[in-house]
Amino acid sequence: MESVRKRLSEFSLEAHDLYLNRSVPYLEESPDPLHFYRDWIGPNKPCIIRNALSHWPALSRWTPEYLREKVGSKVISVAVTPDGYADAVSGDRFVMPEERQMSLSSVLDIIEGKVQRSGVFYVQKQCSNLLDQLSQLSDDMETHVSWMTSALGKFPDAVNFWLGESKAVTSMHKDHYENLYCVISGEKNFILLPPTDRPFIPYGVYQPAVYRQRDDGEFEVVDQSDCEKVPWIPLDPLDPDLERYPQYQRARPLRCSVKAVNFWYDMDYDIKYNYFQLLESLCDITA
Repeated sequence: MESVRKRLSEFSLEAHDLYLNRSVPYLEESPDPLHFYRDWIGPNKPCIIRNALSHWPALSRWTPEYLREKVGSKVISVAVTPDGYADAVSGDRFVMPEERQMSLSSVLDIIEGKVQRSGVFYVQKQCSNLLDQLSQLSDDMETHVSWMTSALGKFPDAVNFWLGESKAVTSMHKDHYENLYCVISGEKNFILLPPTDRPFIPYGVYQPAVYRQRDDGEFEVVDQSDCEKVPWIPLDPLDPDLERYPQYQRARPLRCSVKAVNFWYDMDYDIKYNYFQLLESLCDITA
């Protein structure tokens, strides 16, 4: 087993030396589908694409006032946590956010500071909420990205609308999708790790639990004892515990910031397209 670990470590170093980039490259326009599959999807490499959505009306229209007028009364699912970490390991638990059904106007009031509430509120549902719950916004953008649809030969399985603040963080995870992340307003910071660094990333199995806010405003953790344990990554790459997880020192994470008018392949308004493929995905954390 030790020889296997040694070989995997060597393989990771070789991958970084041979074909993985030391930073996330930029493309200056929408790519040709065949070239995109060959250069980025096949080798499983991330990139940031500029000038790919500059024609979207959403870029100029999606202000808080416009969203209130168009879809302010729509009730959507909102993740609420004490610290911004939703679906993350805390101690010996995998803790999920408290899910609340709220109007979009109410969420905007909290994020803009017009209404004071404890906790961090994040619209982050992976259920194609943009097309199913906020379809009135679909005229402001594209419901699929033509060159990505051509590259994969299929339409996206989900098109998601995310809305949050700077405190909202997605814990490190591995997606089973080819992701396109489109930033309409603000910016999103990513930490990425290639599949070849998998031997250095710790995994565990954790008792699932959920946050629940009490009447006094404090949050408590409530076990979901009737649910199966959840496999997840306990490490926080923003503050890694290298004494507990020394192998992570061998990983070579990439960091990038995706700003408005950019696509990334793997107050903020974001759209995330999920195209399902049976490919090993990049591990990522978004902040």
